[in-house]
Amino acid sequence: MSRGILYPPCPDGATEHGVTVAVPITPIKLGDVVRLKKPHPCGANEWEITKLGMDIGLRCVGCGRKVRLERYEFDRRFRGFIRRADEAQPGE
Repeated sequence: MSRGILYPPCPDGATEHGVTVAVPITPIKLGDVVRLKKPHPCGANEWEITKLGMDIGLRCVGCGRKVRLERYEFDRRFRGFIRRADEAQPGE
């Protein structure tokens, strides 16, 4: 009998569909600009969300390099929002 994937318990008790998950899923939208755990080698630490799904597409705001991270890895490295997609840009 297969038990599926077992996740370590989350300290705050967050659950997803009755399964305890180690890293809560971050609600993000296309166009959000986020900060991750470590800066890109170009020195920038701002990433724009370009793709959503099982993996997350990111574009470095500093140099334009595009990378993809698995959803779990993105949620683990996520440190905060710099700008949300639904916020009005200055001067608009």
